[in-house]
Amino acid sequence: MGKSCRHISLTPATQWLRAQGVVYTEHVYDYVDHGGAAWGAQSLGLPVHAVIKTLVMQDDASQPLVVLMHGDREVSTKQLARAIGARQVEPCKPEVAQRHSGYLVGGTSPFGLRKAMPIYGEQSVRTLERIYINGGRRGYLLGLSPDVLDAVLQVCWVNCVQ
Repeated sequence: MGKSCRHISLTPATQWLRAQGVVYTEHVYDYVDHGGAAWGAQSLGLPVHAVIKTLVMQDDASQPLVVLMHGDREVSTKQLARAIGARQVEPCKPEVAQRHSGYLVGGTSPFGLRKAMPIYGEQSVRTLERIYINGGRRGYLLGLSPDVLDAVLQVCWVNCVQ
């Protein structure tokens, strides 16, 4: 499914996953500014619902957090805030997200983050057989089981889909 392309050089995400012993497939496509998960899915022939966005957000105390969401869905910041006990949650500005994660926006991976942050995931992501998530570089997805998210990231699952 999708074209699994050549190996691409290591990123902090793939180095981290290898250190954890996680098996994944690599999927490379031509990145387009503002193409998002839909463009990645279309380029690789993948279902956009299985392409998982990694979003860096912050709570009302300006504490950063990561949210994992289906490529064809949006985060309900009100539901997310309620679920994590915050008054509000909002996306970080790109330069702030980059400073927290160590990745360029459009290439953010939940693996190998520069700074330890809580990671929240839309609970329905767990029901997928296979997910495709950013590998730490624009135009680079990793295919893996969603079980990996529980095994190595200890994701806190919430209902935050809009």
